[in-house]
Parts: sequence; C-alpha cells; structure tokens
Amino acid sequence: MTNKFFFGAMLLANLFLLGCKSEPLLPIYGDRDLVYKDGKVVDTIFHEIPDFEYTNQNGKTVSKKDVLGRVFVADFFFSTCPTICPKMTSQMKRLQVLTADIEELHFLSFTINPENDTPDVLLEYANQYGVDLKNWDFLTGDEAATHHLGVKGFLVHARADEDEPGGFAHSPSLVLIDRRGKIRGVYDGTNTEEVDLLNQDIRRLLRTEYGINK
Repeated sequence: MTNKFFFGAMLLANLFLLGCKSEPLLPIYGDRDLVYKDGKVVDTIFHEIPDFEYTNQNGKTVSKKDVLGRVFVADFFFSTCPTICPKMTSQMKRLQVLTADIEELHFLSFTINPENDTPDVLLEYANQYGVDLKNWDFLTGDEAATHHLGVKGFLVHARADEDEPGGFAHSPSLVLIDRRGKIRGVYDGTNTEEVDLLNQDIRRLLRTEYGINK
C-alpha cells in the first residue's frame, strides 16, 4: 500500500508540474545596453518610455508617473484623420470592452495635431466613439515633442507630412507597455486578429510577470 501511495503521489506531482509549466515571457523591444564589471556582463539596461507630460480631454495633466506601475496600451492619432485613425480608435474601443475585467490596464491616445485637437475636441472625439474614460486618456501637447516621443520613445512613426491625407503620417500601431515603462509588444491597430492577439498578450503579461490571472 505504501509503495502504491508513494508512486501515485509522485504521478500526481509530475502532472501538476507539467500543467504549471511556465509560459515564455513577452519580449522587450528597443535598444539595450550591457553593463560590464571585470570584463563580464552583469546587467542589461533595456529601452524605456521617456518622461512625458500632457493635457487630457478633461484639461488635467497626465504624465508618465501617473501610468507607471500599470500596464498600458498607447497609440498616436489625430481627430481629423481621414484614413486609419477611425479604425484604430474603433479597435482600441473594442479592446477596452474585451479587457473590461482588467483593472490594471490603462489606455493613452496621443494626438499628433495639437493645434486642432484641444481638450474639448478630444472629449467630443472620445464621446463620438463611446469611450469609457475611466481608464483612457486622450492627450494633447507640444507637436514636435509628441512626434519625437512617438519615434524615439514608443518606436512608432509619427510626423507632419503634407503629402499624406490630413497632413500627417503615423503608424497604425498599438503599443503594449509594462509596469516599468518597457515596450512588450507592437500590434496593427487596424487589424482585428492583431488586436485579439494584443488582448491575449496583455493577459499573458499579467500572468507571467505579475501573477495576475485574467
């Protein structure tokens, strides 16, 4: 009886360990610097979103420190965009609905046309799409700084371009940022399958690195 019990317990333990096999972590995007000591690599410094400070649709200041410590998804758009922005905002709204059970998640949308996109305009835009503003900020600020933030910070294309419809060119990307301000994924915000993958990766990130099962 003792041997049967022992081997039975071992079998259950092995099955449990197989079931709990850890998922691979999401990659970290961007350049990285290696830290050396005595000729050996002792640490790696990964790319991180730089500090920023903007005004949201309610006229309140939102900065990096306000979202640091939470997982968030960001995009760059402008309210008069005649091409991809409506699709991006609609998909981001769909993602917000899909992730309504995740309290740790926040959304940021940076306008690349602040001359037009005042807080009042952004609020009207958000209402037009039925956005729940409890965890989504539409942000306006200095145009040149925003373009630089997109390219150098979030690693997505964003700039004025007279040859493009609406006068601006920008990436369709939705960017997933972890609690430390590091980029963990870039997804096509006009593609339903990509946004579904983003939903899955948000949950994967919460599970594998923060122990939150969603």
